[in-house]
Amino acid sequence: MRGEIRFLLDDAPRRLTQFDPTMTVLDYLRQTEQLTGTKEGCNEGDCGACTVVLAKPENGRLRYQAVNACIQFLGTLDGCQLITVEHLAKEGRLHPVQQAMVDLHGSQCGFCTPGFVMSLFAMTRDHEVAPDEATIDDVLAGNLCRCTGYAPIARAAKSAYDLNPRADSFAAGEAATLEKLEALRDDETIALGGAGGRRFFAPATLDDLAALYEEHPEATLSAGSTDVGLWVTKQMQRPATLIYTGRVAELARIEETAGAVEIGAGATYSAALALLARHYPDMGEVIRRIGSVQIRNTGTIGGNIANGSPIGDSPPLLIAAGASLQLRKGSVRRSLPLEDFFLDYGKQDRAPGELVERVTLPLPEAGSIFRAYKISKRFDQDITAALGVFNLKIEGGVVAAARIAYGGMAATPKRAARAEAALLGQPWNEATVARAMAALEDDFQPLTDWRASAAYRMKVAQNLLRRCFIETTAPDSATRLAGAALEELGRVAG
Repeated sequence: MRGEIRFLLDDAPRRLTQFDPTMTVLDYLRQTEQLTGTKEGCNEGDCGACTVVLAKPENGRLRYQAVNACIQFLGTLDGCQLITVEHLAKEGRLHPVQQAMVDLHGSQCGFCTPGFVMSLFAMTRDHEVAPDEATIDDVLAGNLCRCTGYAPIARAAKSAYDLNPRADSFAAGEAATLEKLEALRDDETIALGGAGGRRFFAPATLDDLAALYEEHPEATLSAGSTDVGLWVTKQMQRPATLIYTGRVAELARIEETAGAVEIGAGATYSAALALLARHYPDMGEVIRRIGSVQIRNTGTIGGNIANGSPIGDSPPLLIAAGASLQLRKGSVRRSLPLEDFFLDYGKQDRAPGELVERVTLPLPEAGSIFRAYKISKRFDQDITAALGVFNLKIEGGVVAAARIAYGGMAATPKRAARAEAALLGQPWNEATVARAMAALEDDFQPLTDWRASAAYRMKVAQNLLRRCFIETTAPDSATRLAGAALEELGRVAG
């Protein structure tokens, strides 16, 4: 085992052997490195003021990604290059992204500006030319500004490309940085002790992870820390043993076979998005609205499942598509339909020391209809109030197959069995849909909370089924916000 984490802070090597296992990257930067450009705003991964960029080797190049430093644990930096706003300006000259923000008046009070700059810097590494407005909006959805307004920042995003941001010092030094990072990689399990006997482990292989978790079944597993980070920063939890899964390459694999997509539990939303959207466009759109770019860069599909939240977005999508789950404890594996994994609120069919290893998602059958609708108070970066997913097959005007799943309607993500039964074998028409809508009242007894009332959730759930019917029988009907409608909403909100 290795008793240290190793990473680059800009181009300076760091080797750390003693630290609190739940110290965040934000606290490390501000308190240890005295790099205070990275700000603490919400401390829960929402506002983006803490955005930094991590560079990691990927297919012989560096992949740059924006992440929220406030919920990333320090130990997750192993094998990465950490870049903050202080590292962009070189030899007394602003980086093109910074210069564009100055030229286009993209900053007012300045508190949020470093986070915006880092998100835009990461964008310039992903896009060779200036992206369209929709992409820029998506990039900036995880950065909140209270005073400047987003128009000058969006203009700066485009203007930066006039200053050739991809010909910067990072591009010039990429080969050397890649060589340094490759030299840091190994298959050793990182094992560190912290204050009060607390421990941090980061295995590099799936076998080591399975053995370690079987040995320490009380441990908290953390992949992207988009949930576990909040347990620490908001609930003040301090896990005695933390096992980080992000170094396990096998868990991050995504493979397409003849009839399915195999998704490792450690695959991030960003990594899976393009493939899932190609086969299930509505699934891709819901995933695009999960959190922000920063959250999707670190949050994992397997973590969302294992956490078992009734308002997690990926389980209803996958359940409706007929996904199955593979679990592993030590060397023993077992599989089950994903819908059977969720037993009750906060309770899953997972034994102590057993981890989620892989999700198998069948490819859609020819002629099938897949629709997914996320309802939330804000369109972007918001927790779901209700999510309806419909996987139907209509043959000769009759419902030949139906899988319907909802999130936010029960203690677990759940199929609407009675509504499905009301549809099967029946004509796909208004009368059948009305009966299925009524049957939803027997499938669910939703709760009232600050996101929505029980009555609202039920009405929404019923209307989403009607919406699916309208989209499949009257496809020219306007049922979704898009293009000009979204722009008009932006103008009204501004």
